[in-house]
Amino acid sequence: MRSHPRLPHRSRHLETALAASATAVLLLLAGCTPAPPPPGSGTDADLGAYLGQEPDWAGCEDTATSAADAELFANPALECASVEVPLDYDEPEGERAHIALMRLPATGETEGSLLIDPGGPGGSGTNFVASTLPLWQANPVAERFDIVGFDPRGIGSSTPALDCYTDEEYDAGDVPRFGAVYDITSAEQSVELAERCADGSGGVANLVNAGSTNVVRDMDVMREVLGDEKLTYLGYSYGSELGAMYAATYPEKVRAIVLDGAVAPDLTASGFRVSSFAGLQARFDDLAALCAESPDCVLGPDPATANDRLHEIVQPLVETPAATADGREVSVWDVYLGISGGLYSKAKWPEVISALTALEAGNADGMLALRDAFYARTADGAYGTDFDTNIAVRCMDSPRLTPEEQTALAREIGEVAPMFDLDVFTAGSYHSECEAWPAPPTRDEPWLAGVEGLPETLVVSVTGDPVTPHEGGIAMAQALGGSLLTVDGKQHGAYLLGGSECVDDVVDAYLLDLESPPTDARCSL
Repeated sequence: MRSHPRLPHRSRHLETALAASATAVLLLLAGCTPAPPPPGSGTDADLGAYLGQEPDWAGCEDTATSAADAELFANPALECASVEVPLDYDEPEGERAHIALMRLPATGETEGSLLIDPGGPGGSGTNFVASTLPLWQANPVAERFDIVGFDPRGIGSSTPALDCYTDEEYDAGDVPRFGAVYDITSAEQSVELAERCADGSGGVANLVNAGSTNVVRDMDVMREVLGDEKLTYLGYSYGSELGAMYAATYPEKVRAIVLDGAVAPDLTASGFRVSSFAGLQARFDDLAALCAESPDCVLGPDPATANDRLHEIVQPLVETPAATADGREVSVWDVYLGISGGLYSKAKWPEVISALTALEAGNADGMLALRDAFYARTADGAYGTDFDTNIAVRCMDSPRLTPEEQTALAREIGEVAPMFDLDVFTAGSYHSECEAWPAPPTRDEPWLAGVEGLPETLVVSVTGDPVTPHEGGIAMAQALGGSLLTVDGKQHGAYLLGGSECVDDVVDAYLLDLESPPTDARCSL
């Protein structure tokens, strides 16, 4: 298959899309992987009141939760609605949750809906559709399908919201800090986190029903309410897990599923986290080589010593965070979040090098900007990526590590990703952030069993993906018995976001006409 270069006439829109979407598909570093849900005790018959809903589509201005989203959502091309689902599928007549939807109606006669999740857990599908609107409006899929993004439970405009900490506490760093693992070093800290999350989320029931099992069942309600006999779905990153779980649970209800930046279904939660850090290290090594091409590289002329140089630059921040022009401080944890986010796309590497150069010279403003981009923090101080929901979902999805296992995981991450091998990240005694969670996890490992009776699916996997390594994409395609599109490049996520006509044409043909690519199909970014 012929590979295509980046298209110049699309670069402006793509730059906007990448900036808006990078943090919406990031959060795989912060948790473990979930498992496919078996149908609960609630049957379709129990859900009749939910399946018969008629969405009340209207303008989106009043659904935004931040000033930045309000500006995006005001576009008259967009429509919004919400769908009621059971808070607990074992009690369908009990409390209800509301899932926010955003729709770009098909420009021609609609053949159904393309349901989208951009990743996380913690990414907003409504924000994703609004942020990438110019790309969808130029896309042939939007001629025949309604483009529908949704906010999973706890996220964006969906209710109940899940909150453990305020935006102001995130600004101040008064939250669990993430390096190799969360900086939780006692059982008391784990208890405090669980209690704060329960209190901020309106109670334990709201908190413990946020897992991926329920999100997948919500997706089936959405499919029915949208009027689709079968699901057409696009999932990035963590969204690939949701798509695979749906396929395993409802194979007879699948029309087409695209999984971009697919998560490895054959790894344990800890194994996947280790593989992600190894991917980040590989991209940092590439960045160091790029930097070394300049005679004044902040990481030095020898990429082999770049980890040590990085440690020299950031070590002073372990004890004394750096001040910034807006009055906030940058900690060593902030620096590593900023670097990690910048490694998600090769296009961002010069920004990382520039921010490190400025940081060594005493100016932390560039690194703060990278850190804020990781969180999708807007100018008004709102956090677009929801790490509180990320924690809640992951804690309900996967087996929990003992303190000994969590500590060993931190050590192993330091070994496979030596850029992270600082004592502040790897030399402590750590407890799982989920240790005191008020309900047991809902899934065992491995999280994806064999799937039978499934139509052809499509996995898109980038060879140099920094957090969902290509090997995981291969394993996902094999697990689903579907097609694999290999994409040469160094970026997380390819369809629409990579500027590759080759990738977009392959995915469009599959979504529109169920045309799968040939074996060994290959594109490049």
